[in-house]
Formats: sequence, structure tokens, C-alpha cells
Amino acid sequence: MGLSIVNSIKSLMKEIEKFKGLYKQNYKDRLNFLVQCVHLEQDDKNLLEKFYHCNSGVSSYLSENIISCAPVPLGIAPYFLINNKEYIIPMCTEEPTVIAGASNAAKLARASGGFGASASESLMIGQVQIVNIPDCTCAIKSIKKNIGDLIRKANKCDPVLIEHNGGVRDIKAKTLETSRGLMLIIELMVDVQDAMGANIVIKMAETIAPDLEKITGGEIRARIVSNLAQNRLAYAQAVWRKNILGESLIESILDVYEFAKCDESRAVTHNKGIMNGICAVALATGNDTRALEAGAHGFAVKNGRYNPLTNYKKDKEGNLIGNIELPITVGTVGYSINNNPMAQICFKILGVKCAKEFACVLAAVGLAQNFAALRVLAGEGLLKGHKKLSSYKKRDKSGKSLESCSCLSA
Repeated sequence: MGLSIVNSIKSLMKEIEKFKGLYKQNYKDRLNFLVQCVHLEQDDKNLLEKFYHCNSGVSSYLSENIISCAPVPLGIAPYFLINNKEYIIPMCTEEPTVIAGASNAAKLARASGGFGASASESLMIGQVQIVNIPDCTCAIKSIKKNIGDLIRKANKCDPVLIEHNGGVRDIKAKTLETSRGLMLIIELMVDVQDAMGANIVIKMAETIAPDLEKITGGEIRARIVSNLAQNRLAYAQAVWRKNILGESLIESILDVYEFAKCDESRAVTHNKGIMNGICAVALATGNDTRALEAGAHGFAVKNGRYNPLTNYKKDKEGNLIGNIELPITVGTVGYSINNNPMAQICFKILGVKCAKEFACVLAAVGLAQNFAALRVLAGEGLLKGHKKLSSYKKRDKSGKSLESCSCLSA
């Protein structure tokens, strides 16, 4: 048994050793290594090289151990009228009915003036975890006493942000009773302006952490941004007219919505459909889709139970009113955006001037996507309904059409 374990460890170390220095290799050597390692065919290698060379100027800045780029179709959703401004929405998605559904919902909403939307300030939260504090009450008093100096030090991290009227707005403290003992959590409220803001918020938290350690007498652990951006919310509303949808369809949509409102299993998929649209635009513009997903689903349980992010009701005339509210943590500037020419083009197509306007657009897209899904579910069902919306066909390798295909989660 002992010899078997030794041999297993030796085998494991040999596997680990062959990857040593992989990130330092040039592209050609790294790809050749992969081909030999997993026995790829020449056609596979050629395809990887083809997509790499199409995007090498972007990928080398945005990832590591790069072997290629995975193409995601980029399409546009027209018909969006948001706050009386026309938008063409760029969307990166492999589901054609996402774009078709959003476009159709936006077109139907135009009869009532399109979407009204608003967004709060671009406030992000940075958190510093402190443990083993001798006296939490005294520590909190000391932090309050030094709050001005802490804010000034944090704001020195990014003079450009300060020039654009951003920066730390406040510092708060809270305690957590845990199985590991009492913890003190310091939260920086940072106005990140037109950035998504994660990196600068983390930098600010890390910068003041040593001072917090001295002030509290505790030990610093995590210094991180929170993706539950409850102070960075976006809201959108639209009306779909009864004379266009029909009273029967509106009643059916309200029934399907009530299903999501009362059943968590359904609500998760309901919200996933919303994020189909929002994340498609985020991906096209070089924004962080994972942060958006985390924030949205976290916000959905803010009342202790998982709920839909949208709400539907009828007005006095029987028209359908839909609205949405959720955290939207996106930027129009930042490393992943500035180093991605395709994201820059998508912003030109979109025509937004700031992060708050962009958040309004994303909220409207999420509402449109959700309405489209509910309309299909309340009517002929997903498969039949999405075949109507989309001209997408399954094809074999020769390009021959096999059958209509639709896989949109609603």
C-alpha cells in the first residue's frame, strides 16, 4: 500500500511538472504542447490558430495560457425606445431567440412610448474583514474618529476618479457573530462613476487595511468588492397595450408571472431569462457577466425568499404594466473595455454616454427579454413560439438545414 501511494505521488508530480512555465511560453509553443498533450488532430489545431489570429490583439491582454478565441455570435436588437431615445442593442449570444424576443417585445412596447428607465448613483461596496479584535466597541469608535483620514487615503488610489467627482463617499462598520468568533466588517461606499469599479474598490480596501489593523488592534483577512450592489440599482417600466396583446393573453401572462412569484423553482428560471438579455449586452461590451449574475440573484433574495426581479399588473384600461429593478454593475470605461476593440465598436452602436445611461438600457433589455419569455409561455409554448421568433435552423457540417431549433430558457 505504501509503495502504491509513493508511485501515485510521483505520477501526480510528473503531471504537475509538465505544466510548469506554461504561461511563459509563446503562443506557438503553448499550442504545440496542447496538441501533443491531448492528441488533437491537425484540423483542430488549424481551427484554434485561425480564431486566435483573428483576435490575438485582444486576447493577449484579457486572459492567460491562451490557445485561441471562442467565437460567440454578435447580433443587434432594434426597436428599443428608452426614455424617448432610440437604441440599437448589440448582443453576444448563442441563442437566436434572445435577440428575436427582445426586439419583438421592444417593438410592441413602442405603442405606449417604449421604456421609461432610471438608475441610481454608481455606488459600489468594498469590504474589509477584521478578526481577533480585543474590543469591537472601542474599535468602531476609533474608526469613526479616523474616518476622514481613511477616506482621504483611499481616495489617493485613483486621482482620475476623484477628478471626475467619484471616490469614497462613506465608511461604515458592522459586526458579525460567527462560528469563528466576532468579526468586524468595514464597508467603503465608493462612487465609481463610469467604471464597473471592482478593481479600484479592491485597491482602496487593500490600501486602508493596514491602518484599520492598527486602529482596531485586530487582524485583517479578506479585502474584496461586494457584487450585491444594493446601492447601484436600475429600474425600467413599460406598458403593453390590451388592443395589441388581447385581454386573454394578458390574463395568461399574469398567471405565468404569478407562478414565478409563488414558486422559487420557477422564479430562478424566470430570472435566468432576464439575464439572458442583460448578459448578452454585457458580453458584447466587455463587461463582467458573472458580477451581474451574482448581483441579480443575490438581490432576488433580499427579503429572505427568492423572488422574480420583475413585476406585472394591469392598469385601469386593462393594459399590461411591467417593471424591473435590480443591481446593474457595469462600466463604459475600464481595462477589459479599453483593450477590446469590439467592445468599443459595440459602445458606438449603443450610443450611451455614461454608466448610468447604460444601466437604464440594460434594465430595459432585461424587462423586454422577460416579457417575451412570459408571452411565449402564456401562449403557444417555448418550442413553437421560439420557432416563430427565430429563423435559426440546425445544420449539419455541410450546411444543410436539419430542423428548426430553439433552446431559450424563459
